[in-house]
Amino acid sequence: MTREFLERHQVWLYLAAIAAGLWLGTTAPAVAPVFERVLWPVLGLLLYATFTQVPLVHLPVALRDRRFMAAVLTGNFLLVPLLVWVLLALAPADPAVRLGILMVLLVPCTDWFITFTHLARGDTGRAIAVTPIVLLVQITLLPLYLWLFMGRSFAEIMAAERVLTVFLTLIVLPLFAAWLTERWVEQRPERAVLTERLAWLPVPLLAAVVFLIAAAQVTAVIEALPVLDRVFLVFLLYLIGAPVIALVLARLARLAPKPSRTLVFSLGSRNSFVVLPLALALPQAWQTAVVVIVMQSLVELFGMIAYLWAVPRWLAGERRTGR
Repeated sequence: MTREFLERHQVWLYLAAIAAGLWLGTTAPAVAPVFERVLWPVLGLLLYATFTQVPLVHLPVALRDRRFMAAVLTGNFLLVPLLVWVLLALAPADPAVRLGILMVLLVPCTDWFITFTHLARGDTGRAIAVTPIVLLVQITLLPLYLWLFMGRSFAEIMAAERVLTVFLTLIVLPLFAAWLTERWVEQRPERAVLTERLAWLPVPLLAAVVFLIAAAQVTAVIEALPVLDRVFLVFLLYLIGAPVIALVLARLARLAPKPSRTLVFSLGSRNSFVVLPLALALPQAWQTAVVVIVMQSLVELFGMIAYLWAVPRWLAGERRTGR
C-alpha cells in the first residue's frame, strides 16, 4: 500500500471508524470515560505528526509569490468569512451547532489540502510554502472571528479554563515540537526519513480520533440528529461557494492554472483537526460542536473527491490553456 493510495481512500476509513465507534459507544457505554482519556494523547500525536509536514522553518519562502499569497489570504480570511456569515442564516439556532460551523469553516486546511492539491495536479510547491503562514494567521484570527460572530456567547466559551489549557498543550506545544523536529531534521539529510515516516501517521491517527469521539460522544450525536440535515446543507453550499470565490480571485490575480487549482483547494478545505481539541475542551452544553466539526470533515472529504474530478477539467481552466 502506498501513502497516496491511503490518502486517496481515507474517507472510507473514517466512515468505518465512526460506524464502529458509534456501535461500541451504544452497546458498551461504560467505555466512554476511558476513551475520553485516551483521546487526548492520540489527538496530540496527530497534531504533532501533521505539523511536522508543515515547513515551519521556511516561512520566508511563502512571501516570495505576493500575488498568490495575497489571493490565499484575501480568500481565506476576508471573503470566506463573508460567505460563512451568509450561510449562517441557514444554520439551526442552537448556539453549539453554530459554534461548530464557525470553528471549522473559518480556519483553512493545512494538511490534506496539500495532498489533494497534488492529486489534482495543482502547484504543490506553492501549497507547501503557503501553509505555515496560513496556519499562524488562522490561530491568531480565530478568536477575533468567534467574537464577531458569537458576541456574548464567546465570553462564555472563553470562560472555560480548559480551552486555554488545551490550546497550549494540544496546539502550541505540538507546533513547537514540530518546529524543533524540522530544525533537527535539516541538520543532516539522512534524518529526513523521520519526517517521511511521520507522514504516514495523520490518516490512521485521525481515524483513531474519530473512532474515539464517536464512541465517547454517542449521546451528543443522537441529540444533534434532528438538525444535521440543515448543517449538511450549510457545508454543501460552502463547498459550492468556495471554488467560485477562488476562481474569481485567480482571475483577478492572473494566476496560472496550477496555482489556481491550489487556491481552489485552499479555500475549499478546512482545518477540522486543529479546532477539534478546542471544541472537546468546551463545557458539556457545547459538545454538539464536536459532532458538527466531525460531520464537516466527512462532507468535505466527499467534496474533495468531487473537486479532484472537476478542478483539473474546468475550474482552473485546464481545457482553455491546454496544460
